[in-house]
Amino acid sequence: MKNTKQVLALAMAVAMAAGLLAGCGSSASSSAESVASGEATSEAAATDTGSSDGTLVLADTGFEGKFSPFFAASSADQHVIDLTNIALLGADRKGEMILKGIEGETREYNGTDYTYYGPADCEVTENADGTVTYAINMRDDLVFSDGTPITIDDVIFNLYVYMDPTYDGSATLYSMPIAGLDDYRNSMTTLSKLIAEAGEDNTDNSLFTAEQQKAFWDAVNEGGTAFAQEIVDTCVAAGYADEGNVAAAASAWGFDGLAADATAKDFFLAIAEKYDWNFASMEAETAGSALSDLIPADVYAYSTTGVATGADVDTVSGIVKTGDYSMTITTTELSNSMIYQLQLPIASLDYYGDRSLYDYDNHSYGFKKGDLSKVRSVTSAPMGAGVYTFNKYSDGVIYLDANPNYYEGEALIKHVNMKETQEADKITGVQAGTIDISDPSYSLEAANQIATINGGNSDLDGSVITTRLKDFRGYGYIALSAENVKVGNDPASEESKDLRKAIMTVIAAYRDEGINSYYGDTATIINYPMSNTSWAAPSVTDDGYKIAYSTD
Repeated sequence: MKNTKQVLALAMAVAMAAGLLAGCGSSASSSAESVASGEATSEAAATDTGSSDGTLVLADTGFEGKFSPFFAASSADQHVIDLTNIALLGADRKGEMILKGIEGETREYNGTDYTYYGPADCEVTENADGTVTYAINMRDDLVFSDGTPITIDDVIFNLYVYMDPTYDGSATLYSMPIAGLDDYRNSMTTLSKLIAEAGEDNTDNSLFTAEQQKAFWDAVNEGGTAFAQEIVDTCVAAGYADEGNVAAAASAWGFDGLAADATAKDFFLAIAEKYDWNFASMEAETAGSALSDLIPADVYAYSTTGVATGADVDTVSGIVKTGDYSMTITTTELSNSMIYQLQLPIASLDYYGDRSLYDYDNHSYGFKKGDLSKVRSVTSAPMGAGVYTFNKYSDGVIYLDANPNYYEGEALIKHVNMKETQEADKITGVQAGTIDISDPSYSLEAANQIATINGGNSDLDGSVITTRLKDFRGYGYIALSAENVKVGNDPASEESKDLRKAIMTVIAAYRDEGINSYYGDTATIINYPMSNTSWAAPSVTDDGYKIAYSTD
């Protein structure tokens, strides 16, 4: 495994939550200094005028168009959220939480003191009965970019979106041991899960109609089966399974345990069960076609349609509003990850929800439980209280403008364009002046390319491109295909396992040879599957630290 460094591009000449690692270069009409810091990456769009009009052009890769604090999934989309929103709580450079954001906390890092501010304070109290209380107090002078005040009602609205039984974004607040949360979620399920668990031969239509049931199973039998069959065909074409052997193909795709005579429909049902019958989440298993193109839109929406399954629980007892700018969250037990969940962006109740449906005293939180349609309707256009405001997304370019209402002061760089950029163009774009800051993946080949552009300057800093290397939050590993590396025809035999273990032990012992030849001194060997940028990463000086291949 390796812990790499990446040419990072982040840039803001103001205090910003998100950072970029960057190679910077001269623009089409003026020279731009490199500004690099942080660990996240953002993107920028090329303009003919470059920085001459106050626009910073950033390169990024992987926009999916989910520019919502609730539903952003790709790192590129998340960069947009980082720049257009503020988080309730933040963290320092070591990843430790800042609990006194209003007055600010000063922390030392690498011999330098840094002071961190944020929208709120949080006091954590471990109670005698084993419960834990998080008392949150917010600043009373914050506003969203549209000028509307930010209050604790906005935060409560956010929490209930994340806890809704039909929420299917990447946040996992719903998994926390918040008092009353299980009762709140378990009193409702999604229509897709309800029909699936009832079975294809169900005759009880008290919670859904016979027409809905038929439409659902028609979609499964046609579109769902086609979705799974495409995976099977892909595995057969790659030589991972014989023609007609669905179970072998499913196993190669990561779904073990199917019966020997399994059908493509059986495979699809296994996929659906893994993702709790959420069609959007199941898209991750695609072998080419989108599931949304294979089943009708109204059936696809079943997985985000809530159905009450008994006496409805309309509130979470562990969430209590204590003032216009304060609240408490109580968990039934200590959870090490709960405090990190409070780094959630503060999204506007008025923009993402419905103010007329917010009545805290009567257990109404800005939307009807089980119906996040309003929240989803504005996924493509974010609005928050961040350092920048979202202008538009056009032709692969996101246009951002400085937010005059940003609580730490308006950004000095008035416009940021984030440009969808292919990896191969991230260095040449800076060279040409169409990109100001980029984040190409680093290798000796990339270093040589930069040095050549700079006229042979081997330190990567020259008249054209300035480079800063920052630790990349990730690591790589080597894997062997059990189907290809085996003794005889049985990849699960002890002999096959011993063969793979022997090969990997040799590779592990000589990891430094491969890494040094590709990354030079910009990568290091790690012995645990965790990036060294993580606060939890084991250190060589820790008790019990071992070399990766030293223990069977």
